[in-house]
Amino acid sequence: MRVTATEGAYYNRISVTPTTGSIGADVEQVDLRDFDDELIAELHDAWMRHKVLFFRDQKLSQTQHVAYGKAFGELEVHPFSPQAEGHPEILVLESTPEKFQAAESWHTDVTFRECPPDGSVLLARVVPEWGGDTVWANMELAYERLPDDIKEQIDGRYAVHSYVKAFGGSMSEEQRSEALEQFPEQKHPIVRTHPVTGKKGLFINRPFTLTIDGMTAEESRPLRRRLFEQATLPEFQVRFRWRADSIAQWDNRITQHYGVPDHGGHHRRMERVTLVGERPF
Repeated sequence: MRVTATEGAYYNRISVTPTTGSIGADVEQVDLRDFDDELIAELHDAWMRHKVLFFRDQKLSQTQHVAYGKAFGELEVHPFSPQAEGHPEILVLESTPEKFQAAESWHTDVTFRECPPDGSVLLARVVPEWGGDTVWANMELAYERLPDDIKEQIDGRYAVHSYVKAFGGSMSEEQRSEALEQFPEQKHPIVRTHPVTGKKGLFINRPFTLTIDGMTAEESRPLRRRLFEQATLPEFQVRFRWRADSIAQWDNRITQHYGVPDHGGHHRRMERVTLVGERPF
């Protein structure tokens, strides 16, 4: 029997070592092409404990990537981003010398939807020689460490999340109206309860959170700024350096992440499958 370094967690099939004291774990002695219910149960337990799991040398085909993701639940198709040919569940995140791309803002994925994703499994296909790391933040710990007076201000309150806030900068008024019809603004609790662990965490992020319900954007700006800053504190974070065939699997309900935009014009291709989520509460 192998034992993780996390207190009280024992696994028969996997070796789990925390990456930092606050978030993330490296999982070894596992081949994700070959799984069964017992292995998935152990991985799910480790995932809920550590919030982000990291794997190396996982040579999954696209079909195997989809199959592994489906072992944790139904997969969604991203509403507008590029997809892998023949695999609509796979979101392609690609940066090339001709078109640089990086998710260079702290965020939780797709919170402008009524039911944001539960989590994602991101597989590195092509990585630059240097740069292009991804950083995750533990939003459960970020909430726990807030001063009591701020907790009192936000407990039980809702924030308004908007597609247009993130992507509407270059839109015409007509395009904005069409976008709002397709993706109407959503109200989510600022402090979300995790449906599996029962833990509370901050569920608010700079790209998509427009305002706090009952306040104008200007009125809510100081409080929103203070809450956004929680994700940026290094004591809540883990940074992962990618290699080809590496995987990061994160819980979108209780984390934020940031793509470090330092790989210049080098080619970087990542492929992601994403789990359908439930309405936050």
